[in-house]
Amino acid sequence: MVQDLVLPKPLAPSRRFDGRRLRSERTRQLIIEAYLHLLAANVRAPTASQIAEQAGYSVRSIFERFADLPALGLAAADHAIAVGQAEAAAQDIDGDRPTRIRAHVGTRAVACQKWLPMWRAMIDMQEQLAELKERVASVRRGNLARLKLMYEPELSVLPAPERKQMLFALGALTSFESWNQLRADYNLSMEAAQAVWFTAIDRMLPATPERPD
Repeated sequence: MVQDLVLPKPLAPSRRFDGRRLRSERTRQLIIEAYLHLLAANVRAPTASQIAEQAGYSVRSIFERFADLPALGLAAADHAIAVGQAEAAAQDIDGDRPTRIRAHVGTRAVACQKWLPMWRAMIDMQEQLAELKERVASVRRGNLARLKLMYEPELSVLPAPERKQMLFALGALTSFESWNQLRADYNLSMEAAQAVWFTAIDRMLPATPERPD
């Protein structure tokens, strides 16, 4: 006797929906990664066609997930900020002065090298999108907060107005713009550019107070 063929049960509607949603999210992420790839390849303002070709999707797929290219840029900025914050977690905050400077400079240099193309795009587009302008400000605030954490012993000896000035000066010194100038305009290697930052920070900071026994 031929046994009856047992067909698999169809997926429940909720599971089908979850699968579509996951695929859509994956497509969205790949589009963001394609956009970032083009920026890293020095395409300052990628077109929808270029992004679609890089991602392996249609232009329609882009605009099904993003209202327009500035919205895609905002999503890419949020992705870069989230990843950058995770990668730039403060290290060696209890180390001696050279150790802290070296740890900070090394981490900051890697972040600037990796995310400089995205930063340029954010600067270019921030006047078009208020949300992006706030992202730029939040990145700058994050840099200041990290500086305050890494150099708390030295900054603590300064009066409040001078401490604020010092933070602003250190923020400008270790900005994306500064890194770009050292690497692109002065043609310094990663190591040489970091050495410039290390020396400048060490000279700018006041003497490190002695730790209590």
